[in-house]
Amino acid sequence: MTELEPHYAGIPASALPPIERQPIHVVLDNLRSAYNVGSIFRTADAAAVAHIHLCGMSAHPPHRKLAKTALGAFDYVPWTYYERNRDCLDALEAQGIPVVAVEVAESAVSLAEFAWPQPVAVVFGNEVHGVNERVLRRARAVVRIPMRGHKNTINVATAFGIVIYAILAQWRIL
Repeated sequence: MTELEPHYAGIPASALPPIERQPIHVVLDNLRSAYNVGSIFRTADAAAVAHIHLCGMSAHPPHRKLAKTALGAFDYVPWTYYERNRDCLDALEAQGIPVVAVEVAESAVSLAEFAWPQPVAVVFGNEVHGVNERVLRRARAVVRIPMRGHKNTINVATAFGIVIYAILAQWRIL
């Protein structure tokens, strides 16, 4: 471990040096897998996202399965749980944060072609059913990850990593 790569396991969040959070809000719309939610927390910490908004059935701390994959990242990434996704969207709208859904849809813009606004709230949906139709109607845009194989979807935690790092690259933050 070098000075550039400190390991913060076991150090309370209040004792850590401040970091510059990126103006990215993550909305998890009814994710079924606590393991996926935990993985998203870890990647969100790596990318220094501003906030994770957990909606509906999405696992939220404290949760044993989430903790297994998050490895404590939920102590470092600000998060809020909403029973109803519309309450989350209302809160983001009140803050003037545009919502962009990541979904397989015919009208969706390719990830490579989309100009990401700053700030932004990025919605990721249920592993089987995708982003809720009511959420899609409220989104400013729908973005898709181009697929070249026979399947048209990938794991939601993997999709999250691809999208978040594409945003950071486009904003020249990496």
